[in-house]
Amino acid sequence: MSLPRFMIAAPASGSGKTLITCGLLQALVDRGLSVASFKCGPDYIDPMFHSRVIGARSKNLDAYFVDAPTLRYLFGRTAEQCDVSVVEGVMGFYDGVDFTGTDASSYDVSEKLDIPVVLIVNSRGASLSTLAVLKGFKDFRPNRIAGVIFNQMSQRVYEALAPEAERMGVRPLGYVPKLKDLVLESRHLGLVLPGEVEELRDKLKRLGQELERTVDIDGILEMARSAPDLEYSAPTVGRIDGTVRIGLADDDAFCFTYEDNIELLERCGAEIVRFSPIHDAHLPDVDGIVLSGGYPELHGEELESNRPMLEEIRDAIASGMPCIAECGGFMYLHERMEDRDGVERRMVGAIPSRTWNTGKLCRFGYVTLQPADEGGMMGSRPVVKGHEFHYWDSESNGEDWEASKRGTTYRCINDTGTMLAGYPHLYYYSNPEVPLGFLRRCAEYRDSKMRG
Repeated sequence: MSLPRFMIAAPASGSGKTLITCGLLQALVDRGLSVASFKCGPDYIDPMFHSRVIGARSKNLDAYFVDAPTLRYLFGRTAEQCDVSVVEGVMGFYDGVDFTGTDASSYDVSEKLDIPVVLIVNSRGASLSTLAVLKGFKDFRPNRIAGVIFNQMSQRVYEALAPEAERMGVRPLGYVPKLKDLVLESRHLGLVLPGEVEELRDKLKRLGQELERTVDIDGILEMARSAPDLEYSAPTVGRIDGTVRIGLADDDAFCFTYEDNIELLERCGAEIVRFSPIHDAHLPDVDGIVLSGGYPELHGEELESNRPMLEEIRDAIASGMPCIAECGGFMYLHERMEDRDGVERRMVGAIPSRTWNTGKLCRFGYVTLQPADEGGMMGSRPVVKGHEFHYWDSESNGEDWEASKRGTTYRCINDTGTMLAGYPHLYYYSNPEVPLGFLRRCAEYRDSKMRG
């Protein structure tokens, strides 16, 4: 299938990938095109910025979590609905899981999806040296780098260097001048949440207009349309009997949810019912709960004051309603949670302990997980992949699953058979048996309710 597409990549983080990606998305939307957007890697926040531009949920592409055929499916099923797809890379273009390898890098994704790459070269404090960087990335190994955009560069310097880039076999696609008032600021977990960026919509609109002026968007579209056809098919997954209703926490406190996880739950037999632990007075009529990660520590007072919701979730879990809670959702299940201001808040209480801010990153990176025995929610020991990124720690991180990361193993996750709660974020397509195991427990709970 013909799927016009291109990737925005860079030599390193901090080069301006997200800013330029959002500006290009805005420019393409302003042209009347339907646009799909993706982010390489496990990041939740960059896709939230993308979504504010295109008006639809952005997706992740991660070659660590899934094999190449599944990666092509996850890309293709969304891309086929749009005129063009924009993929934002992660870290440096060649940076992968291992320090000396490219597995799960932006490069890896570009190869597996046959994506033409536009390299962003930040020229802050340099001019001719930017060409050395470009040449180094172009010649490092066979790749799909087809174009370059120079960031923080003046028109005068760009016009002098563009012919030299072209002689290297890389199409110069424009420049982005230094934009002092059009920035996306950093915070402790990547970029700030979209709602925290002052006048975000206006900034994005002006950013798109600026890139329309300084970047060859027609050239980028021509490159995207030159991408080869991509074949893909949906992987086979199991399905429960009937349907179960799954309550998905979805608000400013619980906003880190992989869209592909939701799609897989639906394929396996779930009806997703979104609710807000901040704003809704009651838990909806559901057979199971998913509490995603996010920023509960930023909303401690609001969450604590919603006592009916806290009590109903606690009672539901106590009654045997299955629940998966990850990172921020796991923190919410504690009896006590320290918020960002150092105030200890009363939370659900399904986990009778406390969680607090350590002031430093506790765990970070990809992780492979497996139940320690067959007595938990899964009833078996499936291997699933995920990642961790958290500053808060807990008195009850759990001992029921085994985690491995770069040769290190440790225990984590509380698994009672109906509650699966811990800091790791799971990526369901890495092993569909895990969400299916959760839904089977939900079906058992549904059936027990029907029996009375």
